[in-house]
Amino acid sequence: MPKSSINKPTKHATKGVQRRQPTQSVNQQQAPSENGSRWTFLTNHSHVLILLTQDPSMVLRAVAARVGITERAVQKIIADLEEGGFIEREKIGRKNRYRILRNRPLRHSIEQHRTIGALLSLICAED
Repeated sequence: MPKSSINKPTKHATKGVQRRQPTQSVNQQQAPSENGSRWTFLTNHSHVLILLTQDPSMVLRAVAARVGITERAVQKIIADLEEGGFIEREKIGRKNRYRILRNRPLRHSIEQHRTIGALLSLICAED
């Protein structure tokens, strides 16, 4: 079984119920900042968009492994992005190919003056 699919049990603080959380492989783990926190500036939605920009035919299991979330969470993100008009899905045999609609504005009022394409160009630009 791949290391990224192994789950670690955690205790719920109030009920003593054990829950499973997906682990991340060493390559996928976020490096802690100086104060030890592991948050990132971009959301999982943007991480999924970035990966699909780089490989429009990437299978969702691979997307999930790279982002460090469950495959079900990726399916929900894909549904959100399709419903919001940010991506289109093309079925090719048993596989999907995703097309990013780069001219769509970002969603928040602070960033609506920029497009998905501008964000992706910034993040995915070759140095």
